[in-house]
Amino acid sequence: MVSIASTELNYLVFRYLHESGFTHSAFALGYEAGINKSTIDGNLVPPGALVTFVQKGIQYLELEANSSSSDVDMDEDFSFLQPLDLITKDVYELHKIIKEKKENLQKDRHREKNKDSNSFDEEHEQEHAREREKERQQKEKERERIDKDKGQEKGKDKEKPHEDPIDTKQIGDKVSVRDEENGTCEGPEPMEISTSSTSLPCEIPSCDVTVLEGHTSEVFVCAWSPAGSLLASGSGDSTARIWTIGDGPCSSSMQNGAVNVAVLKHFKGRTNEKSKDVTTLDWNGEGTLLATGSYDGQARIWNMDGELVSALNKHKGPIFSLKWNKKGDYLLSGSVDKTAIVWDIKTGEWKQQFEFHSAPTLDVDWRNNVSFATCSTDNMIYVCKVGENRPTKTFSGHQGEVNAIKWDPTGSLLASCSDDSTAKIWSMKQDTYLHDLKEHTKEIYTIRWSPTGPGTNNPNQQLVLASASFDSTIKLWDVEMGSLLYSLNGHRDPVYSVAFSPNGEYLASGSLDKCMNIWSVKEGKIVKTYSGNGGIFEVCWNKEGDKIAACFANNVVCVMDFRM
Repeated sequence: MVSIASTELNYLVFRYLHESGFTHSAFALGYEAGINKSTIDGNLVPPGALVTFVQKGIQYLELEANSSSSDVDMDEDFSFLQPLDLITKDVYELHKIIKEKKENLQKDRHREKNKDSNSFDEEHEQEHAREREKERQQKEKERERIDKDKGQEKGKDKEKPHEDPIDTKQIGDKVSVRDEENGTCEGPEPMEISTSSTSLPCEIPSCDVTVLEGHTSEVFVCAWSPAGSLLASGSGDSTARIWTIGDGPCSSSMQNGAVNVAVLKHFKGRTNEKSKDVTTLDWNGEGTLLATGSYDGQARIWNMDGELVSALNKHKGPIFSLKWNKKGDYLLSGSVDKTAIVWDIKTGEWKQQFEFHSAPTLDVDWRNNVSFATCSTDNMIYVCKVGENRPTKTFSGHQGEVNAIKWDPTGSLLASCSDDSTAKIWSMKQDTYLHDLKEHTKEIYTIRWSPTGPGTNNPNQQLVLASASFDSTIKLWDVEMGSLLYSLNGHRDPVYSVAFSPNGEYLASGSLDKCMNIWSVKEGKIVKTYSGNGGIFEVCWNKEGDKIAACFANNVVCVMDFRM
């Protein structure tokens, strides 16, 4: 009998976690189980392998339970069993369940038959009455039409001939059906809010989309250069790529010629090493340098041409988050090794390591050029400063892992989101949270501030916080009041990424349901949508706000033109 080794089972569980979007759990398992040392070729393992295995096991148990059954229709027998029954009960108990449920079903059918025979005559009589009524109406309509035609015949010389009203109606219907087809996408239904709105979301046509192919595994992260036409992407294939995207619409230049791309290899050998997944990346403010963080614990800095400038070694575990400060002289990294490190870019050396968390660091974010915040699976948030040996502020209040933190545009408020299904807003002026945002029903994966309000390019617009959750919704919050503005309900699966357009008027969202939606922030409704062929891990806008990139689980990056 063939048996499965623990290393193979670990790998299948690792892949399942990865594919289901449980990134942190996958990394933790991979790290502890030494998946990177595994000899299994990941390219040979099909997606959903673990689920397929479990389903096959259930089928086997079903067959075993039915092997001594004399009944020919085994499919019907299966329908009496729940997956949990198959796993928790032995063959004898399963036989018993099937037998009991069959007997009950036969009793029900017998009862139904008796009931049907009694009501048959009554129904028959009603049916006859209905048919007679129908015939009467039909004749009446026919008579009306004849009278109408006669009337039209009389006035024929006075009037120009016109089309048969029935034909006109049919043509009208056809046109409206076609319009509806163009207006909708196979993806999300229009959201529950704004039911008064008549406009359906508009599918972005394929002529406005460029598909960038080259990665050989899921693409986890993407970011536009603040300088313009370069788009960076990071993948599970141990590479990052820098794509040169033309300024014109996707339909013209890019569709015709191949897109110029630089491949940033995170491995030395020929084969892709699973331990070098590119987990995070960030451009410096000038768009001249790209930093990447990898599963191997190394941070790397590359120039615009994709050449390695420096490799930064000190972390002892995968890097989950990486951010440049505004000035561009420091790079900040957060790792599974529980620490955050500030790197001095001039020297290429680490300047300070911060060891305050008791569990993996999940996210880091600069407040200004020398101060930053970190969050962790230990439920804590620390505000730190270069040169200081203790946190300048400690925020505790979350009851679950803190997945992401973001400072508002002025650096005065910090937003956080957690597995406890809440987002919180903190102020440096107090120790407890300012607002506790509690409308989500599942884990919140990410948050984003709008580029609006004081200190931004859009000072007259209201500052808004967006939160994206595994409950398939995005919530928009009024930060001043700590109240819900809109619940954006258009996705069918966890939402992994949200990004505001540079003018703050639109929000793009990407979900595991393979759809990217673009929402009007003011109206809280979908204005554009695009359906791809894989779950979406990240979405981002270029600085002009006329192009959106999305990276997918089926190894591609899509660039879309956006115009309203």
